[in-house]
Amino acid sequence: MSNDDTVLFSPTRLGDIDIANRIVMAPLTRNRAQADRVPTPLAATYYGQRASAGLIIAEATQISPLGQGYLDTPGIYSDAQITGWKAITDEVHARGGRIVLQLWHVGRISHTSLLPDGEVPVAPSALCADTKTFTANGFEEVSTPRALALDELPGLVEDYRIAARNAITAGFDGVEVHAANGYLIDQFLRDGSNHRDDAYGGSIENRTRLLFEVVSAVADTIGAARTGVRLSPTTPANDAHDSNPQPLFERAVERLEGIGGLAYVHVIEGATGGDRDNIDFDYAALRSRFTGPWIVNNGYDKQHAVDVLTAGQADAVAFGRPFIANPDLVERLRRNAPLAQPDQDTLYGGGEHGYTDYPALGS
Repeated sequence: MSNDDTVLFSPTRLGDIDIANRIVMAPLTRNRAQADRVPTPLAATYYGQRASAGLIIAEATQISPLGQGYLDTPGIYSDAQITGWKAITDEVHARGGRIVLQLWHVGRISHTSLLPDGEVPVAPSALCADTKTFTANGFEEVSTPRALALDELPGLVEDYRIAARNAITAGFDGVEVHAANGYLIDQFLRDGSNHRDDAYGGSIENRTRLLFEVVSAVADTIGAARTGVRLSPTTPANDAHDSNPQPLFERAVERLEGIGGLAYVHVIEGATGGDRDNIDFDYAALRSRFTGPWIVNNGYDKQHAVDVLTAGQADAVAFGRPFIANPDLVERLRRNAPLAQPDQDTLYGGGEHGYTDYPALGS
């Protein structure tokens, strides 16, 4: 174990994004968007308070109306949404921070009440996930999806391309393609949710095809060096499972490497928000497939973060829930100060309470 923590607070570069330290704010869904899926002015305060992070990955944001899976989550497909996000990026940049937007399509993790009239969730296959989502009526079982037709997939890729362009228009420094946690791209990757018999199903090469096409399209649109990707090889979140994740995700990362010059790959190690060792998995082998910046995530404390950075096993470490109650997390880690604990009752939905009213040190 290393006692020299300077590496955690040293600057680095993720693609074309210069960051002041190696502490990344992970994307955190807070369910506080307005009815038209526009982020509120309060979100500018929230993200601005946390601008001392080397990089903020803003909350998962749907690329289209059909991509929504939870109540009051923001979008990036309308002019009003772009304008709402621009106020947030302006605030973060005014405070010296860097921020990227996580591009999200939930696929089958949705409910008909959250989608445009007459629509049902879409997925690689018409398999209902064994999970719930949050609607106006509280937690409800997700709706049974329909399988995306082959001729719909180019339009889906185009939705990601447009969303990436919109994010840059809104002032983001880049985007992160959400391919983790059992959402749409992850559903295509895994044989537990992908039972297709066409060019997007069956073999590992076919199941990694949509990931490759989406990330390639985004990289072509805004530049590879402003495009990151999030993966979660072993999480069971949202009924995600695969019969053999090691070769699957090694090939997925190899295909991302083949795009060339991506800003980073961001990997959740273990079960999201839980057991880091839920499945035997060789993360070092995964890392060896990618020559670009590597961000690790899931239950890291300061010492563990310093150790992996010192060993060269990662270039940055993402912290999620600690940023909720500690807007000045970077300074608290620097001083080895105690961390405040979040109020579980105000994590999702509501206003400023439990969102922007957590105090910084000394206030």
